[in-house]
Amino acid sequence: MAHSVYLVALEGSAGKSTVALGLLARLNKRVGRIAVFRPIFQSRDTPDEVLTLLLARTSGLAFEECLGVTYQEFHQDPEAALSRIIEKFRALERKVDTVVVVGSDYTGVSSPVELEFNARIAANLGTAVLLVLNAQAHRARDVGQSATIAIEEIQSHHATVVGVVANRVPEERMERYQQELTRLEVPAWCLPNIPLLASATVGAIMEDVGGTLIYGDPDLLHREAEGLLIAGMSVQHALTYLQEGQLVMAAGDRPEMLIGIAAAHAAENYPSLAGVILVGGFEVEESVDRLVQGFHSKLPVITTAHDTYTTARIASNTKGSLTPDSQRKVDLAVATFEKHIPDGAILGLLDVPPTTVMTPLRFEAELVDRARTDRKHIVLPEGDDDRILRAASTLLLREVADLTILGKEASVRARAAELGLNLEAARVLSPEDPELVQRFAEEYARLRAHKGMRVERALEIVRDVSYFGTMMVHLGLADGMVSGALHTTAHTIKPSFEIIKTKPGVSIVSSSFLMLMEDRVLVYADCAVNPDPSAAQLADIAISSAETAAQFGVEPRIAMLSYSTGSSGFGADVDKVREATQIVRERAPHLSVEGPIQYDAAVDASVAQTKLPDSDVAGRATVFIFPDLNTGNNTYKAVQRSAGAVAVGPVLQGLNKPVNDLSRGALVHDIVNTVAITAVQAQALAAK
Repeated sequence: MAHSVYLVALEGSAGKSTVALGLLARLNKRVGRIAVFRPIFQSRDTPDEVLTLLLARTSGLAFEECLGVTYQEFHQDPEAALSRIIEKFRALERKVDTVVVVGSDYTGVSSPVELEFNARIAANLGTAVLLVLNAQAHRARDVGQSATIAIEEIQSHHATVVGVVANRVPEERMERYQQELTRLEVPAWCLPNIPLLASATVGAIMEDVGGTLIYGDPDLLHREAEGLLIAGMSVQHALTYLQEGQLVMAAGDRPEMLIGIAAAHAAENYPSLAGVILVGGFEVEESVDRLVQGFHSKLPVITTAHDTYTTARIASNTKGSLTPDSQRKVDLAVATFEKHIPDGAILGLLDVPPTTVMTPLRFEAELVDRARTDRKHIVLPEGDDDRILRAASTLLLREVADLTILGKEASVRARAAELGLNLEAARVLSPEDPELVQRFAEEYARLRAHKGMRVERALEIVRDVSYFGTMMVHLGLADGMVSGALHTTAHTIKPSFEIIKTKPGVSIVSSSFLMLMEDRVLVYADCAVNPDPSAAQLADIAISSAETAAQFGVEPRIAMLSYSTGSSGFGADVDKVREATQIVRERAPHLSVEGPIQYDAAVDASVAQTKLPDSDVAGRATVFIFPDLNTGNNTYKAVQRSAGAVAVGPVLQGLNKPVNDLSRGALVHDIVNTVAITAVQAQALAAK
């Protein structure tokens, strides 16, 4: 069997991107290095949208390496184009383990010729073919017949079809379509039609209608328009037709409609709209302008010179595509694929061999999978940060964890709706909730009684989101907490020192970073919390870091780092590391530990052979314990920037229950990973 797969469609807009995203999510759990290849694309002047979307989920290859030929180059000389495609593919194939080839989009060649050419390419590349069909406007029987004809056509060009995916199947008729596809000679699956995946963004529609944003938040132009309403009636009747995520079109010379729609959007008991388009090119009168601005609404309001019919026609024909900016769509596409196509089904057809190499993408995929196997409840205190809301949407769609978000429920849900996010499955809880504030204050006063804490003072303290979230974890109302996107590390973790405290036998809370290198995962500690740990504390950090490594599938081999290796160096700094190493050996004799040792001797087998030839850690260390915060923090950042490593963390360790800190520059992706890590930590604690 081929180890690479070619996605072939019979027409444009079949949903190959959805299938490709799902495939990559599956492959990243099993394969070392993956590439995406586009044999035929539109133009070298405009970046290919599909490749741009998918490259972020592959092995970091250059854009140009993953492109074959343009439609124009194909037209000029088909045979030369085929030779060029094969040459580019072979060069790419030598660098990776598996290639996902995404076939042409039917934008430059007549359909029969394009199917034939894709089949010839697949045969010459030696890839398996996965046929993707668009079932949205076709009956089940027609889809089955199209698949049969296409399989015969592809096989006639000596390519092998290993499976069929019918995409955009009417959800209420999934079973009927699946029955029809079982008649095929190859395995087949159905994916339901999800209108959001085909919805255009408000910004894309604005561009197509030649519109101008006159009110609202430009960031909300990224929201998808999930429906289109032509408000050609009275205001009171138009209000009855409003739906969540709609783009409303109204005449620009009817100010009462603009005012009514803006007021409805602001009202808690009306749907959150995607935007408004005022047609006709009329200017908003000064008195109306002042009133609308007084709403302080973030709802995008756009004006266009086109008439109603023209605007509606253009808007309804604006293409909605998956892009790197449409995170909700991407999450939904992957979640849909994972739900409807059994894990391992397609990979078994491709005979993709498992790998022992742990790439960053594979680690992240396995991390999310582990969190999902036993969902834990994580509290996110910073509900007023858009990144937190976006991450929460991803986590809920992928079913990674159950979530509580702290904040005023109306405000949090309104902002989520403005951003086009679905947080229905999340609990939104106010840190001013009187019953919980009273309960938390009494417990905090009890815990801190030795410091003179009284309930009256505690009532003020526990309203702080970090204290409120930490008390939820302490009292079992949540399994873990992730915070720090808006707050300092001290603000995030100080309550956990006071309330959750350290595990038995652990004297210090420390941090580690999971360093996702190109082909393995390393653990660096302590890089974020303790400035100058003593020998005993350094030993604690090493033991805690070894436990963290084991939790995430890294076999712990501990290097106690110093500027000297073995017995060659002297001085207070080296002696501290030497003493810490001895303490680790006494307290945890089951752990492999070496120290003092220099970094090169810890990672390089040839250096290790010279300096410590008999060590079972030297040259193959996985856990690196730095002697102080200055060294650790600078080293992890240097490796992150210079070696292109992905630094996940800091992961707090040594606490009785998991609390983790975010960087204030954290991206949505970082937050998702940190929540997954916290969930896995909670699983490990529950298993003890």
